[in-house]
Amino acid sequence: MPDAETKNCLHCEKPIRGRIDKKFCDDYCRNAYNNSLKAPSYNMVRNINNQLAKNRRILEEVIPSGEEMGKTTKEKLLSKGFSFKYLTHSYTNKKGNIYFFCYDYGYLPLEGDWILVVHRRLEKET
Repeated sequence: MPDAETKNCLHCEKPIRGRIDKKFCDDYCRNAYNNSLKAPSYNMVRNINNQLAKNRRILEEVIPSGEEMGKTTKEKLLSKGFSFKYLTHSYTNKKGNIYFFCYDYGYLPLEGDWILVVHRRLEKET
């Protein structure tokens, strides 16, 4: 018995067979449709996360093995691809110094384009 109203797949627009509430002809079309809806915003988020991870790696390289701090220049960080535009959070200490963090690695701008890089162990959340 034919349907009074034939529905088409939201992605490929071919006629759909099966349940009346079905929107896609198969899993491929469902995934492709949903991915196309998310693509523009997801690309932006992915690019920012990639830069944050790169910033963290660069800061990690500054600190000598076994140490908690290191020092470098702004120029050296920039030459490795560091972007001061992206950070995960900031921290102001009791002296009023503002540290900028990429996850557990942070930096404090000093005089003369020097940068103090610190590694802060993240506390476990309860």
